[in-house]
Amino acid sequence: MHLNSFRKLGINIREEAGDIYCETGKLQNTEVELDFPSVGATENIMLVSVLGEGVTTIKNAAREPEIIDLQNILNKMGAKVHGAGSNIITIHGVKNLHDTTYSVMPDRIEAGTFLCAGAVTKGHIILNNVNVEHISSIISKIRETGVTIYTNENTIELISDKRLNSVDTIKTMPYPGFPTDMQSQFVSMLSVAKGTSIMIENIFENRFKYISELTRMGAKITIEGRTAVIKGVKRLRGTIIEAHDLRGGAALIIAGLIANGKTKVIGIKHILRGYENIDKKIKTLGGSIIRSE
Repeated sequence: MHLNSFRKLGINIREEAGDIYCETGKLQNTEVELDFPSVGATENIMLVSVLGEGVTTIKNAAREPEIIDLQNILNKMGAKVHGAGSNIITIHGVKNLHDTTYSVMPDRIEAGTFLCAGAVTKGHIILNNVNVEHISSIISKIRETGVTIYTNENTIELISDKRLNSVDTIKTMPYPGFPTDMQSQFVSMLSVAKGTSIMIENIFENRFKYISELTRMGAKITIEGRTAVIKGVKRLRGTIIEAHDLRGGAALIIAGLIANGKTKVIGIKHILRGYENIDKKIKTLGGSIIRSE
């Protein structure tokens, strides 16, 4: 999807032995319609088009808050981008951009991860600097487990004092639906909930790699295609497990916080690229965690 979009914009692309060679002279801004509202593809088209000539229109664009954030910083640098947050984005090419200062939006997936950790450990936590609107689908599903959550404009308070209830079915969807980047953390959380939960992954293939690690910890999860069936157990057991990707790694940390005994997560380079000082933040919340390189 990314490469086809680049080709439409006049970039010559050659693929050889696993390498991608891109070459361009004059960009030709045009209309690009995505087969799927991909966040990365939408962002890449925006970044390529801002310095092109003419007008580029992205149809079936992703609507995630990060797209709006990218539009805002580009426009602050002199770009002319309109429509972010809708399914049609228009970019009028400009000759150059200038420097600026910009504050990036709060990380909604990091916030959701800490909410899952607080919920499953029977915690009482307060998250500050959160855009509640951005994670409404996450909050809704956590509340279904029986957890109490209070919100105002930029603060969330979570109170969990008993074993979680299962959630009937969760389906990952493009924004404003339930985010695929929260799928693994929820499965980890629901692995010790009362009853059976179902998680359906509609966005990415092969995003259940972490489940084999959870089953080594005693979780009862079966996978059928894009569906994971989670039969909650009372407790997980600590062991040595490996993070294969960013969000799956976060899920394994959550599992370690609720497991009996000691859990060692290896492959933390994946986790650290998406969570700044995650060990220090968990310690602040009362978790027992030690990071070693």
